[in-house]
Amino acid sequence: MQEVNWIALIIFIALFVLITVLGFVAAHWRKGDLNLLNEWGLGGRRFGTVITWFLIGGDLYTAYTFVAVPALAFGAGAIAFFAVPYTIMIYPILFLVFPRLWYVCHKHNYITASDFVRGRFGNRWLALAVAITGIVATLPYIALQLVGLQVVIGGMGVVGTGYAGDVPLLIAFIILAAFTYTSGLRAPASIAIVKDLLIYLTAFAVVIVVPIQLGGFGNIFAKVPAAKLLLAVPGANTTGAYGVYATLALGSALALFLYPHSITGILSASSGHAIRRNAAMLPGYSFMLGLLALVGFFAIATGVSGLPEYAIGFKQFGNSFAVPALFLHTFPSWFVGIAFAAIGIGALVPAAIMSIAAANLYTRNIHREFINKNPTDRQESQMAKWVSLIVKFGALAFIVFVPQKYAIYLQLLGGIWIIQTLPSVMLGVYTRWFNDWALLIGWVVGIVTGTWMFIAANFAPNYPLAFAGHSFPGYSALYTVILNLVVTIVLTALFDAAGGKHSDETVAADYRP
Repeated sequence: MQEVNWIALIIFIALFVLITVLGFVAAHWRKGDLNLLNEWGLGGRRFGTVITWFLIGGDLYTAYTFVAVPALAFGAGAIAFFAVPYTIMIYPILFLVFPRLWYVCHKHNYITASDFVRGRFGNRWLALAVAITGIVATLPYIALQLVGLQVVIGGMGVVGTGYAGDVPLLIAFIILAAFTYTSGLRAPASIAIVKDLLIYLTAFAVVIVVPIQLGGFGNIFAKVPAAKLLLAVPGANTTGAYGVYATLALGSALALFLYPHSITGILSASSGHAIRRNAAMLPGYSFMLGLLALVGFFAIATGVSGLPEYAIGFKQFGNSFAVPALFLHTFPSWFVGIAFAAIGIGALVPAAIMSIAAANLYTRNIHREFINKNPTDRQESQMAKWVSLIVKFGALAFIVFVPQKYAIYLQLLGGIWIIQTLPSVMLGVYTRWFNDWALLIGWVVGIVTGTWMFIAANFAPNYPLAFAGHSFPGYSALYTVILNLVVTIVLTALFDAAGGKHSDETVAADYRP
């Protein structure tokens, strides 16, 4: 029977109480009328460079990231480090594309990417496709934040059988639902500051203390199996693991800022200049992520999977328990409480932003577009608040009643789906040449083909593309968005030749200061 680590649990609860208070107090921070969706769902677009840095960082580097990346290194080895170049490549994309998106959205009071697509291309069905893709891709992402929370709660010995074991999750999400409903985006923005400080403290502590205990990095790498230190050398006529690594990094980089929660964080900034400054500053998180990936190797070197006191954790959570097990083995209980709180709070911040982003999409691009075309400001914001609650508890129900592997499958599939909005959103920021119906058909082709590849690869995100006797295993999202773009370009040329019409409520001056 695993005993409760009371010292760690008390510190964990104390820090959760702190962020709960911050979440409710945030309603009065940079006070605005929370009956306006712009205020509730985007913080009034008043977050400066520093707050935006914490918000986007807290949004992108989630609890699941801090559990899953080291767990992947622990289980699969070097392939996990694709996350480092991927999170480096995203920032030039942020610098070039998203200040332009911010300017046009600020000019026309667009709240979501689908608002922009609706205005840019004048096609409500294309905007609906972008909205549905965003919502569906976000829901399993919210559910997976619970995995990080479950892991650390279990690591402190708070375990139970049946649904009783999910009571701590229910309490945490009731708190999350309450302060998100009350404070909107201001709540995760304020909490993100605490979360990120704790994460940095934890990351630097582990990369200093563990190597000292284990006799240095040389000893650590000597204990890691050689097969996990390097990517496998490709065989004849195939790119092998090298192709998987490269396409995962590039495809993930192209997809990340298309997620609704990423765009919500960006549109909440006070200016396009704040976004550009963040593109220069956010790579600090990439450095931290590289350190965290090393933690998977630390866990191998420590031998945590062989420690009997962690048998319960490993049986229930598998490789995801590698990081908590390492902390439990290495650090005193008081620091374990801080580290676990960092991961736990790292679940609530992105879950809050994701639920707000999904609520904004439903309210603006489904409810307002197809159900109630002329809501009052209060009705619009109230609808978003209710939808944010439904989304959160839907994700909670999913993780409680459905096996965890299905949430992981859907999150992986979500990455393949969300990148199909790239031509409409990212390229749409630069050009109106694409035909709106061609974009919609390209989206359908990308979604269908990507889903087929995912299933054909036995529910894996990488598909072995065969051509001329060669095999190119790689990220299905990248392959399918290329196909999507080719279809869109060909059909745009055909539709324009047949006299296709273009509609655009934006002008070139809207995309720059």
